[in-house]
Amino acid sequence: MFPHHREREQPIFSARAHVFQIDPATKRNWIPASKHAVTVSFFYDANRNVYRIISVGGTKAIINCTVTPSMTFTKTSQKFGQWADSRANTVYGLGFATEQQLHQFSDKFKEVKDAARLAREKSQDKELANTALSIAAPQYSQSPPVMCVNGPEDKLFRSQSADITLSAEKERIKKMLSEGSICEMNLDAELFTLQDSNTKLVAALHEANANVEQWKKQLTAYQGETDRLREQVSELEAHGGHGPSDLLKDELTQSLEELEALLKAKDEEIHILQSKKVEYHEMEHDRDEAIHRLRETEMRNAELERRIQNSEQNLNNSLEDRDRMDSEIQRGIEILDIKIFDLNDLRQSLVKLIDK
Repeated sequence: MFPHHREREQPIFSARAHVFQIDPATKRNWIPASKHAVTVSFFYDANRNVYRIISVGGTKAIINCTVTPSMTFTKTSQKFGQWADSRANTVYGLGFATEQQLHQFSDKFKEVKDAARLAREKSQDKELANTALSIAAPQYSQSPPVMCVNGPEDKLFRSQSADITLSAEKERIKKMLSEGSICEMNLDAELFTLQDSNTKLVAALHEANANVEQWKKQLTAYQGETDRLREQVSELEAHGGHGPSDLLKDELTQSLEELEALLKAKDEEIHILQSKKVEYHEMEHDRDEAIHRLRETEMRNAELERRIQNSEQNLNNSLEDRDRMDSEIQRGIEILDIKIFDLNDLRQSLVKLIDK
């Protein structure tokens, strides 16, 4: 199917999503069909006048579903939707990165389903017209006329059998969905998405905490993977139509572009880490100098405190000496006043003696 897949089918819409399938044993849990987000595309087969949903993961098709008017795409959460494929006897689930992508896919699914319904109605009208012409046309075959009359009855019987089979398939799908506990499936899908996001966050945290050597090892591994994918793309281009499908080439090319973008991001992270490492060394040097200056300042402060204490002690001693000297001077002044008073009395006595 894949070598000449593009020759008769044309993609009309593509989106990136995580693909899940319902567990056939429990009909409750989701099983991831791809390790990472893959391209999910709507294709139109002009020869058969049918629409299909196709997604390729690695070297195999994980979704190959023909869209029928009886299918319904149900949005079970803000970023998750599902639909049942009775021919594959499974239920597909798609987890999108944003709510807008889910709405776009849901709108396109409804549009394709309506187109498939119109195509079926046109096909049935054409079949009925051919049947009426076969009944009205005269029969000149060697077979008995009764066989000619029974032909349309056989077609009618087969049409009724197909309707009965379709109704039975609808009932079986409804029973499968009712038994599948939609709420639990939604919770499991949301849990898986959260676990996937949590795992990515933890991995990103470990990568951010790793040293530069680990980044270089990962960069070397990604470069080897890039070279290998480039060689595969070169081989595919050299072999032309004898290799895998163009859809697989697009998938490999897209993976190569993602790896190259990842390599560029890793290089930028390495440069950032290296610049941060230099800044960290500079900060450590500044911190050591600041600690050294702080210690010197503490030593000078201790010396100044010691000098201040000595000065305060000397000041206290000087104040005590001054108070003591003031007391002695006061006593000397008092003694001098007494002696001056005595001398004054003596002078007055001498004056009185002289006057006599």
